[in-house]
Amino acid sequence: MENMENKFGHFPIYRTGIGQDSHRFLPADSSKPCVIGSLIFEGVPGLDADSDGDVALHAICNAITSLSGVPILGGIAIDLCRKDGITDSTVYLQRALQTLGKQKIVHVAMTIEGKRPRFEEKIMSMRRKIAHLLSVSEKQVGITATSGDGLTDFGCGDGLQCFCLLTTVLVDV
Repeated sequence: MENMENKFGHFPIYRTGIGQDSHRFLPADSSKPCVIGSLIFEGVPGLDADSDGDVALHAICNAITSLSGVPILGGIAIDLCRKDGITDSTVYLQRALQTLGKQKIVHVAMTIEGKRPRFEEKIMSMRRKIAHLLSVSEKQVGITATSGDGLTDFGCGDGLQCFCLLTTVLVDV
């Protein structure tokens, strides 16, 4: 355990935040794209939200809020969206990351529930994109997807739900 001590002789301080987000799909004739993990998914309508409705990035923002105490989606994002017209969730995530202070992200684990779209072919691309946005290695990003066997509205295809666990370590500066 000695090799884990920092320069002050203390063990590193790890913290874990949890975040969740969900949105219903818009009607099938909607022209709004479906954005998940900052990627566009064809063949499904967009998500019902003032922003792009990216449940993956929103869940990360909420996990960051649970670590920093700063309301991102309930505060900063609302202002960006309503006052400045910014609907891109990557901007919200960038602002959320600034609230972490001396905390450095060491791992993010996400699970997405929804009957549609099919995620298998895009999981690796989502991991790469999220890793890039968080300035971590894609090995530090885990994503799973499930249909939930139709037991919830998400599993029945009405929308998407995402949970995120985010682990940070306090770094000495």
